[in-house]
Amino acid sequence: MAQKETTNLIREDFDAGPSSYDEIIPGLFLGNLTAATDIEWLKETKINYILTVDSCPLPRKIQGLLPNLIIKYIQVTDMPREDLLTHFEDSYEFIDHSLQQNEKILVHCYFGISRSATIVIAYLMKKYKKSFYDAFEAVKEKRRFVGPNAGFLAQLKLYEEMGFGVDNTNVQFKMYKLQIAGDKMRKAKILPQNCADLIKSDPALATVHPEPTVYRCKKCRRIIASASNVLPHMPNERQIWRHISTRKASRELLEPLQKREQQPAEFCTKILFVEPLAWMPDITHNVEGKLNCPKCNTKLGSFSWIAGSQCPCGSKIAPAFYLVPSKVDWSNAVQNVQVTV
Repeated sequence: MAQKETTNLIREDFDAGPSSYDEIIPGLFLGNLTAATDIEWLKETKINYILTVDSCPLPRKIQGLLPNLIIKYIQVTDMPREDLLTHFEDSYEFIDHSLQQNEKILVHCYFGISRSATIVIAYLMKKYKKSFYDAFEAVKEKRRFVGPNAGFLAQLKLYEEMGFGVDNTNVQFKMYKLQIAGDKMRKAKILPQNCADLIKSDPALATVHPEPTVYRCKKCRRIIASASNVLPHMPNERQIWRHISTRKASRELLEPLQKREQQPAEFCTKILFVEPLAWMPDITHNVEGKLNCPKCNTKLGSFSWIAGSQCPCGSKIAPAFYLVPSKVDWSNAVQNVQVTV
């Protein structure tokens, strides 16, 4: 005779403590793994959507016991250099869809403190056009022990800066994506295929709408970079993505945004940092090396995915793809409609 199937879910390494959950806004719950595996509570509360933000998905048994349950899974660990920012948009759509259907949703990670809290804060920011600080306080008011790690806090601030979306032209977002790629290069020593979009097209190639401002090799006049490829920096700038794991970074990020008018108005011109470009052949399979003009082979600068580069102004940029200003000329003439080698 078959034994009656139990609703008690057991996993030896499920040690997230007792079931913990809080309703942040009507229908939106933030909790831990124990809550997400509590079948009776899910039934009683009528949770029909679960967003799991964890290193491993929920046991398949849950959907077997709750066939109407819709689960979305984001695989991410609770580390400062993990990327949650690029998941904000699809998470928002999933949460908002459930609430628009008048359903209840649980967003959870292991403890319900960092990863899932970050996703819920991002949702409130976009939904109600709240600042990072206000959304953080709103969630903390409902669940007092939320605490996204420093990396997630920085991502939330960047999300606010980009207008609650992803702006591929934002310099800090470009640096953020380069930092993620740099971490992968550190481990694999080769640029993963999913980071290939970081390599921008050769600005010297023919284009219908050429940029009016370009940088050329001083020796052969070959176009090396367009103005949009430049990653400007301030003198003595402290690159947030390099110091994201420090305790000081966490404290600074939780403070209300400071007015940026206090910073110097002019960018540093001592070193020209640019995005990785298609004419740089060695950057996908080497962690560092020289950057030579693809036409005359004159050395123009260097690159380093991991160590980065120290600018004379005091800023340390990593990853770094830089051109020495004395090796290139700035030109505002629209002449980059030709195809060059």
